[in-house]
Amino acid sequence: MNYKVSVVKTFSAAHCLRGYKGKCENLHGHNWKVCATVSEKKLNKTGMVMDFSDVRMVMDTVLEKMDHKYLNEVHPFTTVNPTAENIAEYIFHQLQTAEVKVETVQVWESDTSFATVSE
Repeated sequence: MNYKVSVVKTFSAAHCLRGYKGKCENLHGHNWKVCATVSEKKLNKTGMVMDFSDVRMVMDTVLEKMDHKYLNEVHPFTTVNPTAENIAEYIFHQLQTAEVKVETVQVWESDTSFATVSE
């Protein structure tokens, strides 16, 4: 079997897209929503993939670096365009670094538009 749990968190931040021709090249902000899905083939001894509170704690650590910031001034977005796709990839790798067995990360920049990163 493959077990999955997901946690949704939010943060607010501004950005602008370098090299983009359109409204998004201008400074603007979003209330971003992030969903991280963690998976395991087996449940732990308590019958969980991972405690939801542990996933939330790791996500909080990652998202606090971006919350209420101008993303273009936050590493790695000083050189990488802060698109939803690149933000999802950044969060994905940060969760992996924290030894979370992350399967997917979704980042919404609005209620109707999101990007997904998975391995």
